[in-house]
Amino acid sequence: MNKLTLLSLSAALSLMGVWSSITHSATLPDNLNWQSNTNDPVFSSPNAIFGGTYRTYTNSFPQSFRTVGPDSNGSFRAWLLGDASSLLDKHPNSNNWYASLATSWAYGDDNKTVYFKLNPKAKWSDGEPVTAKDFTFLLTLMRSKDIVAPWYNEFYRTEVSDIIVFDPLTIAVVSGKEHNRDELMDYTNLSPRPAHFYANPKVDKNSDGIDDNFVRRYNFKPEPVTGPYYIDKIKKGKKITLKHVGKSWWGYDNPYYQHRFNVQKIEIKVIRDADIAFKHFEKGNIDSFSIVRPDLWHKKATGKKYDAGYIHKAWVFNQAPVGAGGMWLNTAKPLLNNIDVRKGIMHATDYDTMLEKVLRGDYIRKPNGMGFGHGDYDNSSISATAFDANKAIGYFEKAGFDIVGPDGIRVNEKGQKLSFAVTYSQQAHTPRLAVLRERAKLAGLDFELNLIDGSSMFKYVLENKHDISFHSMGTSDIPAYWEYFHSENANKPQTNHFTNYSTVELDNMIMAFKSEFDIEKKKQLSRDIQKVVAEANLIVPGYMVPYAREAYWRWMKLPENIATKRTGYLFHGWGFTQTMSAFWIDDNSKKETKIAIKSGKTFTPVTLIDDTYKVKN
Repeated sequence: MNKLTLLSLSAALSLMGVWSSITHSATLPDNLNWQSNTNDPVFSSPNAIFGGTYRTYTNSFPQSFRTVGPDSNGSFRAWLLGDASSLLDKHPNSNNWYASLATSWAYGDDNKTVYFKLNPKAKWSDGEPVTAKDFTFLLTLMRSKDIVAPWYNEFYRTEVSDIIVFDPLTIAVVSGKEHNRDELMDYTNLSPRPAHFYANPKVDKNSDGIDDNFVRRYNFKPEPVTGPYYIDKIKKGKKITLKHVGKSWWGYDNPYYQHRFNVQKIEIKVIRDADIAFKHFEKGNIDSFSIVRPDLWHKKATGKKYDAGYIHKAWVFNQAPVGAGGMWLNTAKPLLNNIDVRKGIMHATDYDTMLEKVLRGDYIRKPNGMGFGHGDYDNSSISATAFDANKAIGYFEKAGFDIVGPDGIRVNEKGQKLSFAVTYSQQAHTPRLAVLRERAKLAGLDFELNLIDGSSMFKYVLENKHDISFHSMGTSDIPAYWEYFHSENANKPQTNHFTNYSTVELDNMIMAFKSEFDIEKKKQLSRDIQKVVAEANLIVPGYMVPYAREAYWRWMKLPENIATKRTGYLFHGWGFTQTMSAFWIDDNSKKETKIAIKSGKTFTPVTLIDDTYKVKN
């Protein structure tokens, strides 16, 4: 996620349409070492064909097309953010930076400033050029109270102190703190916002320049994008169509974007039940389907259409970082503010049995509720608490739950029942939670299953209505803590502080982590924070899926090297963020397949397994 903050005077003036003398007076240092990167291998195929419509689905219609503010953090957000190009991009295998909206970059000597030359060909999807003004506008937008996004307000005030404009195509991003060069780019690599799109002549000139009714006005008004796909058509509640800006897209001059983003349209249907969506897929109404679920891969994605080679399967492993999550315990709720109750829940939650019986051992338990795959930022001494009903009972009795009710669930002397609602978003997760519920009863604990479909579930959790939330979050190479555990975000709606737990000690550690320059000290602070969080028993560590698995019709084509180190999806199942978008559609193969189905002709069945990036135990 991109970071920034304080609005410079030059940026403020440029937002009002004044290319100020202050901006022109900024002098670019003459000793800069400009660099770029074209040395890493490309990961697309020169055989890719441009064109066709890729048909997929989402399980709920988005509650907003905004990417910030209330109700913006749903699953569809991945599609929107995937088309928000940043100054640079990162190679999925080497982890090296390469050019995107910027053609080259240079580091300053102060450990805070990075200089960028913008691509003069870069345009928004409505044809307007991308300029420095779009970056200074980003600061104004993200700092404004009118977007109703406290996390972004704070983040964009503290992580970047300024954006310096030298000319319309040359800027410098100044971090709010000194950073080791290994991570400075993570704090200065920004995605612009289209200043021309948000221009409003009715805005009070004495205000921050953002519409007071921003949330309502832009709720279902998609903004232009810098990526290849923009929202073209909306059929509310039923379908969203994305359209490619065309072969003239500015990004195709970049060798790392060539032969990618190949389909001309993406049709996203709203199908609220995944099992029904799978039936649509097998009928040929959807082009690919993520079959990460073990029941799909091992049992359902089998039969005539697979044996006849009409539908192919692929299983590719990855080494992508995994975010925080599992079961988030809301300490703002009665009983869950008692650490002995939380410790009991840790021991009463039997993930191992669930992973074995429901998920066939395909998934792996997270060792740590804060995620995995961040290298030395992770505390390797922490391991997930093992199921032990007797230990759980001991903690529950210590918390006063020493009476066993007629249904086997414990109560205290006040008559309070040891029962908590577990909120989750997909029907497919019900069998998993059912196992956890049955096993928890051995310790006298009841998990009440609270299924809320789609984006409504996350809205429910963001409003702090949950007891326990069953979900995981995304992550970057550097783990995040402020949004999850700092007291600034506790007991407030629309933040990611799902546990509402905070202490002065933890606040101080988080702020020290954010400002620490020495990379080794920062990693130690990260490990220390994870230890405090683990000892507070706030997140029952969930599972992680170190692979992508897909079923796809044979007209869907993939490069020879079908996956990268960070491939989370082979196709656009959840947007562009975890897929390299290197697939394409072969219309001739599509026609051939449809004729073959009618005539009974068969092809060689295909199941691809790529364990290049499988983590060896």
